[in-house]
Amino acid sequence: MFIWTQKKKLKKIVKISLLIIVAALLLFGAFLCGAYFSRNSTIVRTLTEKEIASDDNAFDYNLYQTVFDTLKRSYVDKSKVNDKDAFYGALKGMTASISDPYTVFFDPKTNEEFKNDMAGTFEGIGAEIGLKNDIITVISPLDGMPAAKAGLRAGDQIYAVNGTSTLNMSVDSVVRMIRGPKDTQVTISIYRDGLEKPQDYVITRGIITVKSIKTSLRSDGFYIIEISAFNDDTRSLFNKAVVDVLNKNPKGIILDLRNNPGGYLDTAVAVASEWVESGPVVIERFGDGKENKYFSNGNARLKDFKTVVLVNQGSASASEIVAGALRDYSKATLVGEKTFGKGSVQSLVDFEDGSAVKVTIAKWFTPNGSSINEIGIEPEKKIALTNEDYNKNKDPQLDEALKILNQ
Repeated sequence: MFIWTQKKKLKKIVKISLLIIVAALLLFGAFLCGAYFSRNSTIVRTLTEKEIASDDNAFDYNLYQTVFDTLKRSYVDKSKVNDKDAFYGALKGMTASISDPYTVFFDPKTNEEFKNDMAGTFEGIGAEIGLKNDIITVISPLDGMPAAKAGLRAGDQIYAVNGTSTLNMSVDSVVRMIRGPKDTQVTISIYRDGLEKPQDYVITRGIITVKSIKTSLRSDGFYIIEISAFNDDTRSLFNKAVVDVLNKNPKGIILDLRNNPGGYLDTAVAVASEWVESGPVVIERFGDGKENKYFSNGNARLKDFKTVVLVNQGSASASEIVAGALRDYSKATLVGEKTFGKGSVQSLVDFEDGSAVKVTIAKWFTPNGSSINEIGIEPEKKIALTNEDYNKNKDPQLDEALKILNQ
């Protein structure tokens, strides 16, 4: 044991001596290398760039500026090359490269419009329009809004907006023409029964507030709750509807989620919780495999009311969460057509300049674990609503819902 210890000390002394010699050589070598590379930094940088270029996941960040400088220098119409527009366009392209239609970049103006839509407010004339008999038609002017004040009526046919014919135009295109800043004017050419020729209505636009929920108690004792979107006002309006149902004690409830594009996840959970007593309403699964369950809040004030949910191909996202939960817990019968099939969750990230990115962070599943993403939900009673039905003001889906409730 003693001999081993002496040998260990000797080896340690030799090792330390070698380290001192090596350190001195390295210090001298570093001095020489430093002197050399200071004169040959261009060679080093070139070798580094070649190494980066060989990596498929690496790229030159300076390329953006190079391309933009080329556009400014060479593009024929230089007034169209704008720094901010080019920058935001690049960000839109970056998010589009993911090929997820729900992950998008919003410039400040688009972000403001998106938030206004979620709040149920926008600037325009305040009229719901649609396509009837291939003609853009006023479905319903909103009470107290500029369209109603100017005299527009349900059934009015819109032939032109500011002198531009609406023939063969989509509803969305006409809506964009009609909308505009408050206190500005738009001229709408209307034809209705009794008029010999189209009549022009000059309407001053205003701030339009659209409620996300409409309710009515039918004369036959059935209560209809129509939710157009799960927006900022939905929870408070739905709570009022629930209180109204409890006070009036209808024979049954029809929850109309047709053409509801979705909205806030927590609002959908709150709505479904009025039927579901306990358990998860929706299951959220993230890219790393983790999952989050959103449980019923336990209110379940409508659990004893016979309910039918109306859905169609325009029912998406949050409306599919509600429909899927009520189906899985056997709290309602689904009637209509297969839903859209949007089974993903987005988060909105705001930036200091007013822009934002809406990014898909998870996929969701119904309480029994079913995925509806790109699949949709099949209703128990499949009933189509044809263009002929719509043009004749018929609603076979609503008729089927009433038939079920009457059984």
